[in-house]
Amino acid sequence: MSYKVKDIGLADQGELNISWAEDHMPVLGIIKQRFEKEKPLKGVTIAASLHCTKETSVLIKVLQAGGATVALAGSNPLTTQDDVVAALAKSGTNVYAWRGQTKEEYYECINSVLDYKPDLTIDDGCDLVSTIHNERKELLKGLRAGSEETTTGVIRLRAMEADGALKCPMVAVNDTPTKNMFDNRYGSGQSTIDGVIRATGGMLLAGKNFVMSGYGWCGQGIARRASGMGARVIVTEVDPVKALEAAMEGYRVMNMEEAAKIGDIFVTSTGCKHVIDKHHLEVMKNGAVVANSGHFNVEINIPALEEISDKKIRVRRDVDEYQTKDGRKLYLLSEGRLVNLAAADGSACEVMDMSFANHALVAEWLVKNDLETKVYDVPGEIDHMIASLKLEAMGFGLDKLTPEQDKYLNSWDEGTV
Repeated sequence: MSYKVKDIGLADQGELNISWAEDHMPVLGIIKQRFEKEKPLKGVTIAASLHCTKETSVLIKVLQAGGATVALAGSNPLTTQDDVVAALAKSGTNVYAWRGQTKEEYYECINSVLDYKPDLTIDDGCDLVSTIHNERKELLKGLRAGSEETTTGVIRLRAMEADGALKCPMVAVNDTPTKNMFDNRYGSGQSTIDGVIRATGGMLLAGKNFVMSGYGWCGQGIARRASGMGARVIVTEVDPVKALEAAMEGYRVMNMEEAAKIGDIFVTSTGCKHVIDKHHLEVMKNGAVVANSGHFNVEINIPALEEISDKKIRVRRDVDEYQTKDGRKLYLLSEGRLVNLAAADGSACEVMDMSFANHALVAEWLVKNDLETKVYDVPGEIDHMIASLKLEAMGFGLDKLTPEQDKYLNSWDEGTV
């Protein structure tokens, strides 16, 4: 066993938090029971780069129950829960993560887990896979496949595939319904608002102009919850279909040039770069709050914010006040990193139960199948199994087709009668 964490003395509290998560993640609990008996991952080494939360810890324990050797690193310098990784380290997990890493320390931890020469990877943002392809190419020979947790990582994987750079099969867990429809919409939606409120010490959303940049699954969830708390939601988008959908939901839709002038709170969740750029920052109101809920801290042009400012003061743990040269104050939350994980606890146990159940079952599927090199969707039977188990755990029933109905749906010769 090897580990590098901030304070192993935090393990007792971490164990309590992990126990809480386990009690609220019934689907993973069912999978763990089967894995303990069948050991489908026996002899498999898994390198994981994930947000090191209590929910992630439950996934790690399930993989270990299946027989896997797991090495875990964080997937963002600010999202590790130090008590949780301390508990994992104490229990025997090879974990390398702590909150507040430098860029250099972050990649040192990525390389530490890659030193285990993984058979499979589980990524959140594609940093493991890109590091292997760019700097650790010797590992490609033994790497069988991997899975990706988030939108940004899937974008990178599909770009690698399109360029012919991808050298091993990957599964886009993010794109399966039991992940993106629930984790992204409900989980990120709730936790992003939670992060903004916690970071600002309880800022009131009611009555404020809340600018939501990006109206994908995450943006939809964030906008809905901001609206539910009384904010006047404005959506900015580059996709006309998504923009039209936002308009039909009753939100104001405009470009960022106009929104920047009237917004009180800005949240980005696009997976793109410099969505809030220098010319937007230059026209924002005095006191505007800017946050990001996308994976990388590039959605807000932070160097440009530094350039237009004379002074920067950390006024709260997750709030930096920038005093601009023209006399305004702009507030950046969580250094432009994922505000829902850096300032709050991330998506709730109940939704991560489904997301991480996908990773566990996909790992089993990857071990059992030899695949061509490309980006795969999660097999439909896995997605349906997870949805069925979740419904059962929630106490809900499900109809079943009768033989007559099944025959009707699979035939073409019966029409109007």
